[in-house]
Amino acid sequence: MRSRSGARGAACGAAARVVAVAVLLSAGGCSHLPAMHWPSVRWPWHHPPPPPAPPVHELDISAGAGGAYPQYWNRNTLVVDLAAASGSGSITLKPAAGSAWPVRLAFRVTPGSVGLLSVRADQRLVIPITPAAGKPIELELAPRMYTSKTPQMLVSWGPNSPPVP
Repeated sequence: MRSRSGARGAACGAAARVVAVAVLLSAGGCSHLPAMHWPSVRWPWHHPPPPPAPPVHELDISAGAGGAYPQYWNRNTLVVDLAAASGSGSITLKPAAGSAWPVRLAFRVTPGSVGLLSVRADQRLVIPITPAAGKPIELELAPRMYTSKTPQMLVSWGPNSPPVP
């Protein structure tokens, strides 16, 4: 008789462990539910997304096609947001009055809407962009592309065929 109760106790213990694991796994799945289904519940492990970086004015932008291209700091890199750019166009960048070129400069573009980005400063750089549509990406310029004495920078974009030099 004792062996029967021992076997039954082991079976009950195993069943209890299976139930406990199932409860833990189902509770963990609740974290993947969107908050709009649970309007009165704010999960402690969900945090709101960080606010967007505030726009700054470090460079004067002369847009050939007319358009606002915001600038913001991403750590120590000044990002010129060209995510709204599509088709073909160009802008000219100059340091704002009383400031110098940032040490690091990047351009934010949306793959699929821009096929090629061309930058002319002290050197010329042509960056082909994969046509797969997706989230905007940041393309950082290589060091020595421009110096503190560079008067201006011409940035142009268009379809995925390189412009004639």
